[in-house]
Parts: sequence; C-alpha cells; structure tokens
Amino acid sequence: MSLINYSSREINVKIVYYGPGLCGKTTNIQYIYNKVSPETKGKLITLATEMDRTLFFDFLPLELGEVKGFKTRFHLYTVPGQVYYDASRKLILRGVDGIIFVADSQASRYDANIESLYNLHENLKEYNLRLEDIPFSIQYNKRDLDDIISVGDLEQELNPKQYPSFEAIAVNGMGVFNTLKSVAKSVLRNLN
Repeated sequence: MSLINYSSREINVKIVYYGPGLCGKTTNIQYIYNKVSPETKGKLITLATEMDRTLFFDFLPLELGEVKGFKTRFHLYTVPGQVYYDASRKLILRGVDGIIFVADSQASRYDANIESLYNLHENLKEYNLRLEDIPFSIQYNKRDLDDIISVGDLEQELNPKQYPSFEAIAVNGMGVFNTLKSVAKSVLRNLN
C-alpha cells in the first residue's frame, strides 16, 4: 500500500527483493544505490543478523516523472534469505507495492529457489495477497557462472504464469535496472 505525503507531494512505494540466501538481492540493492544520483537517494541502511542481513534505502527517480502532480519515492528492501528469518520476511512484505524475485541460476541452488518462491506465496497469504495482484518480476541472476540452469528450465519451474523475467549478472549491473524498471513502471500504472 503506497503512502501519500501531501506536504512533500510525494507518493512512497515499497519494492521488496525476495529470494533464497546469497542469490544476489543485496548485490542488486548495492548496485542501484551506487548508480543512483546522490541528491535523489536516502542513506543505505543495513540491518544485520547473525547469519544474514536486510538492506533498505529510498530514492526519488526523476526520470519516471510524476503521478497526478506527486513525485514518486521508491523504498527498496531486501529480505533475509535464510528461512530461519521468516518472521522478518513477513514483516518486510507488509505494505508491499511490488516484488522482485531474485533466483540464483546455479544448479546447486535450484531447490532453494523453489523453496523461497513457495515461501513468498505463503507469506503473501498472511496479508490476503497473491502475486497476481502485485507488480512482480523475476530476475535470473548469476548468469555468468559455470553450471547454471537454462533460462527455459528456470522459466518452466519458477515462472509458469509468465511474469516479466530478466537475465542478470548483478555484480556488474547487467539486468539490474531492467528488472527494477519493469516493476516500478507496473507500480506507477497501478497508482494512475
């Protein structure tokens, strides 16, 4: 649920990066943070736990324009990848406007992707939400590594409903902004 700040004439929307541990959620956020203009972004906040971390920052993408005279400020979050932190995942999903699922392309992480996507569906049920009702894209990250699963096989298992999907190498930025723009534009369409 986007929040409207009438005094600053801003609409605040929340986009959550979801996926298994070490899939590249943090790398996505850090890449975006480093590339966004300093005058349009807030501070990058890291909430570390024993085994994982959650990142957050907000920015005002000037190139996306306004919605009915309001600027749109995007708040980007990552969830902890470890299932152990499921309560944190649920909390971060509260009020979500868009979701990016980051899948790890490595064959050894195939089951972790499936488990994390299933967990996303379960956690959305807590808020009476379904992926069909939320702007959603999938990013197939780590496409530069050896022993990766084909995009076709990933699509078949993780994306049978054919949501927008993107190949990515988050460490060098390939596909990072394409994925974000896909969800951001869909969120803006919903706001209009």
